[in-house]
Amino acid sequence: MIDGFKQFIFRGNAVDLAVGVIVGGAFGTIVSSLTTDVITPIIGMFGGQPDFKEIVVGPVMVGNFINAVVAFLITAFALYVLIVAPMNKFKEIQERNKAAEPPAAPEIAEDVKLLTEIRDLLKSR
Repeated sequence: MIDGFKQFIFRGNAVDLAVGVIVGGAFGTIVSSLTTDVITPIIGMFGGQPDFKEIVVGPVMVGNFINAVVAFLITAFALYVLIVAPMNKFKEIQERNKAAEPPAAPEIAEDVKLLTEIRDLLKSR
């Protein structure tokens, strides 16, 4: 049981996932700060403070949900602009460079090399 657990934990996928979650959490803090400390005040300068928490429909606080949706959209946009778009551009450049490289010559098998040498020796006699 313990050996199986060790194999599971030390598999590359589990470790990569753990690192991704930790980095994602740290990046989430940065993006949240970007949203609340930079983008929201800029929006507030043009249209007043964009806070919808006062919107209530009966006992349902719709405004908090709207705030969460707006924060999500801002976060998703920031992730797209800061991570996804540059990564896509980087992959595109890599693919273009890979396509521009001439294909490598195929490796000649040993028996074919030997036969070629024998042929060349016979020709020279």
